Amino acid sequence: MRSTFLAAAAALLATGAAHAEPVTYAIEPSHTFVTFEVLHFGTSTVRGRFNKKEGTVQVDRAAKTGAVDLTIDTTSVDTGIAPFDAHLKKKDFLGVDEHPTAKFVSQQFRFQGDKVAEVAGTLTLLGQSHPVTLKALNFNCYDHPMLKRQVCGGDFETTIRRSQWGMSYGLPRIPDDVRLVIQVEAVKQDVPQQ
Repeated sequence: MRSTFLAAAAALLATGAAHAEPVTYAIEPSHTFVTFEVLHFGTSTVRGRFNKKEGTVQVDRAAKTGAVDLTIDTTSVDTGIAPFDAHLKKKDFLGVDEHPTAKFVSQQFRFQGDKVAEVAGTLTLLGQSHPVTLKALNFNCYDHPMLKRQVCGGDFETTIRRSQWGMSYGLPRIPDDVRLVIQVEAVKQDVPQQ
């Protein structure tokens, strides 16, 4: 009797897991930015960001899984200093004529409780792809009062070595390490009717 009950419970749990559905969120561009930080000759920190980006995030909090597909328009680099932005767009750094976009793709989420703790994926930049893990500094979901939809997001960070992607200009005077800080909010999308 007990074994029958356990078998039935296991089957029910398996069915529930099979029916877990990921929820799709669209990146909300006015609250999503990829910011970079690098030391300037070991003195002060230079900061900039990319103003244009688009993509989707899928999260299944019950199954503790997720996916990201984020495209960054590297031509939109913005440090607040136009001549510096022009240099960053050249082959020395972003090479936007040949590589106008960068891409981060992930299908590996790590959760702590019901919150995303890490997102591991692949960053494609300058035509090269390498693994990158983003650590969540915070994560939250809320019901947006104006959009009348759920919004999820947070702040994520990682440090990359730009030379891995072939960006070696100025080494070692300009450091190899670049800190990336990603602020992201994404809006829940309606499930299309069948």
